[in-house]
Amino acid sequence: MPKKIGLRSGQECHLVSPQDNPSNNLAAVMVLAAGAGTRMKSRTPKILHPVGGISMVGHALAAAKGLNPAKLAVVVRHERDLVAAHIAELEPQALLVDQDDIPGTGRAVQQALEVLDAQGELAGTVVVTYGDVPLLSTGLLAELVAVHTADANAVTVLTAVLEDAAGYGRILRDPTDNTVLGIREHKDASDAERQIREVNSGIYAFDAAVLRTALRSVTTENNQGEMYLTDVLALARHDGGRVAAVTTTDQWQVEGANDRVQLAALGAEHNRRVVEGWMRAGVSVIDPATTWIDSTVELAPDVTILPGTQLHGTTTVASDAVVGPDSTLTDVHIGAGAHVLRTHGSGAVIGEGAQVGPFTYLRPGTVLGADGKIGAFYETKNVTIGRGSKLSHLGYAGDAEIGEDSNIGCGNITANYDGENKHRTVIGSGVRTGSNTVFVAPVTVGDGAFTGAGAIVRKDVPAGALTLTVAPQRNAEGWTEANRPGSVSAQAAAAATTSH
Repeated sequence: MPKKIGLRSGQECHLVSPQDNPSNNLAAVMVLAAGAGTRMKSRTPKILHPVGGISMVGHALAAAKGLNPAKLAVVVRHERDLVAAHIAELEPQALLVDQDDIPGTGRAVQQALEVLDAQGELAGTVVVTYGDVPLLSTGLLAELVAVHTADANAVTVLTAVLEDAAGYGRILRDPTDNTVLGIREHKDASDAERQIREVNSGIYAFDAAVLRTALRSVTTENNQGEMYLTDVLALARHDGGRVAAVTTTDQWQVEGANDRVQLAALGAEHNRRVVEGWMRAGVSVIDPATTWIDSTVELAPDVTILPGTQLHGTTTVASDAVVGPDSTLTDVHIGAGAHVLRTHGSGAVIGEGAQVGPFTYLRPGTVLGADGKIGAFYETKNVTIGRGSKLSHLGYAGDAEIGEDSNIGCGNITANYDGENKHRTVIGSGVRTGSNTVFVAPVTVGDGAFTGAGAIVRKDVPAGALTLTVAPQRNAEGWTEANRPGSVSAQAAAAATTSH
């Protein structure tokens, strides 16, 4: 039976299962990721720049792995150790291949083939793709492999038709049967060839034996002094092989990012597809233009996302929850029916029916129970808040545990740091605290206890007790006129005194 893969671009593709898949002859996928990416002007290697919360090479590896190839190889060079560590974390089974000083994609593929052949000579289909094409999908690669296999091609190239083809290699076709004669790189193309709008994506399916043989004849005798992988097409055709193309109408899938402008464009298009996909899955996004959702986020049907919201990392939102406006959440898990308004948060859990915001800062380790509340201008960190408890406004709760159905008054803080160590505050259930209470940790407040306004709690409070910090009030009458003569306050005080 076909396996249905849901794409968050709102598209769907169908891949046949391994037992009847024409691509189960897929010997290997090679991901070329050796480029320096100098136009990025970045200390970070180009392929490690993120799109939708995942590195570009991470997207490329996911698309490649989706084909279930027998072997997966990644060719690396620039910032080799940094790139290798990242790839090992994403895909430990991937085989790393180091490209030498000979430039060109042909050399990169040749070296990958040599390393793979050393483990047993490849036979079947070899796919070549790149580490900087983040929107490329497994579905499109599967279509390329399926056509390549069904037509018994020697080489099948993925192409696109562009309005402006400047800089791209042009596809040269046989006028008699429309098969591919070869690819002419832009710098080597004639004026007539530069009028061609069908371009090479650089993504191919090769017969392994054809690839192996042709690469032996590829040279660096061209304007760039590189081993062009594109030369393989003409060589394969010369040897009697059939060379064909699969043309995609979705040019974004074959777009790479060479600089920050292109990276931003790809990021915006990726986000547009993700947001559209979630809307088609039953999520209400009020303003898609100001909503950003990472690839790794999970949303349930009937979630509502209000304008200016960014959802990153492993954030999950359950049904009927409302997030936004103007909220940025990373690795935050939101329960059904919760409302999160104008909040910045990371590493937090928000229970069912809970309310957060506005202007709230949730730091890692915050756990808000069902039907609870963290209100305006509140900061929380490493705190567990029980069901129905409320921290409504103007406070800080850190390194604390709060029971169920407690109400923490305005301006309360947990003084958890003594200058060297953090200490914990434990507040029970059914507690009511007055405004501006300070809990000097470590301290425990028992169930049902109360604190008065301005209390400084330095000792444990028994269950059901009232804690007060009381100092006599002293009024120094006449102080304003004596110490601020001629001021607005002094004038007001004098007028008030005279009127009485």
